[in-house]
Amino acid sequence: MKAEEIRSLADADLTARIASLEEERFRLRFRSATEALEEPLRLRSIRRDIARLKTVQRERQLAAAAPAARGR
Repeated sequence: MKAEEIRSLADADLTARIASLEEERFRLRFRSATEALEEPLRLRSIRRDIARLKTVQRERQLAAAAPAARGR
């Protein structure tokens, strides 16, 4: 998932995507403890996608808080 794709998502979509990726990550980690994964690098890509999504989410939070801070 690229940054441009992430930035085009709505806030609700960001939250939903983070939740689904975290669930998938949990399931993969659980499976990796009991058996060998077909695609072990998928864990890394999921972790990085979650980080990208959370970064964009945090940028939006800071951007929303900035005008309020300037108004004081």
